Amino acid sequence: MKLKTTLMATGATLIAAAAFAQSNMADSMTVVSWGGAYQNSQVKAYIEPYVANNPGLNVITDESSAEAVTKLRAMSEAGNITWDIVDVTAADGLRLCDEGLAMEIDPDTMLAAAPDGTPASEDFGNTLVGDCFIPQIVFSTTFGYRTDLLAEAPTNICDVFDTEKFPGKRSLEKRPIGNMEWALICDGVAIEDVYDALETDEGVARALAKLETIKDDTIWWSAGAETPQLLADGEVVMGSTYNGRLFSAIVEQDQPIGMLWDWQMFDLDGWIIPAGLPEDRLARVMDFVKFATDTQRLADQAAYISYGPARASSAPLVGNHAELGVPMAPHMPTDPANAVNTFLFNFEWWASYRDDLDAQFQAWLLQ
Repeated sequence: MKLKTTLMATGATLIAAAAFAQSNMADSMTVVSWGGAYQNSQVKAYIEPYVANNPGLNVITDESSAEAVTKLRAMSEAGNITWDIVDVTAADGLRLCDEGLAMEIDPDTMLAAAPDGTPASEDFGNTLVGDCFIPQIVFSTTFGYRTDLLAEAPTNICDVFDTEKFPGKRSLEKRPIGNMEWALICDGVAIEDVYDALETDEGVARALAKLETIKDDTIWWSAGAETPQLLADGEVVMGSTYNGRLFSAIVEQDQPIGMLWDWQMFDLDGWIIPAGLPEDRLARVMDFVKFATDTQRLADQAAYISYGPARASSAPLVGNHAELGVPMAPHMPTDPANAVNTFLFNFEWWASYRDDLDAQFQAWLLQ
């Protein structure tokens, strides 16, 4: 009887503690991401089920992740952080962490373990870069092309620079990341020497000179949704964007677009939590993060977009597209058939050199 009474008391204490924690969480949360098919996959896999478990919670979605660094800097200076959780690339996560704008995390206490008990730090493994970044997915930036507007399909990344064999407009992102690496590769620099070259004025000049050869044939994009739309409208014959955007155009919308996987650029995307959130908002965010980064949730996201889950335990759970029923594994950037030539984006290097190269790249665009 005494044991039963003790167990009942313990259970009541845990229930009371849970109720107290719930009552001290904010009843609204602003989630910042990239918009389009990617943000929709987060809404379906994370936000909608989380809200279903937390009736009365108001989730505000924002599509400003492309400006996360500058906007969080401005919010910090103004002393008014209006965002609760922000989706960023790994390089931006490192920058925000270095500047004290993102909160440091402890994966094994803040994130759920794998179903077999493997600690989060082991399950996420090498995708845990920096002290503040909570990884979600592995994605790539690569090229799509119009299958009906080109006489033959491009097969090599350097076909992007060949306007005689592949005439027509291109679209490239309006920032140096990716463009500088591809330019040097196609100018003959060995893969292992690309970042060493970019640390020199001569290497930067060489990359910009290569990009100059297609500058007049290029439409520059800022949002990932732009290239698929430019391709669909026939305004460009090939263009770079995130592989999930191209998957949506090709598989979901049945557009006459093909995928060029050669030297796709692997990258990581994940959450950061802005530093200095009030206690109630931080409690809400931590509860959401633990839910949204568990093994099943990361696998669920892959049912809506072709990005590989960052957790090892999630990969075997990736199945078919939630609406179309097509197997998703062959559309992942990490699939062996797609990953013959891949370029691993150097997060730490770009975190160190990004501001300087951004300035040089934008100045070049204006010339």
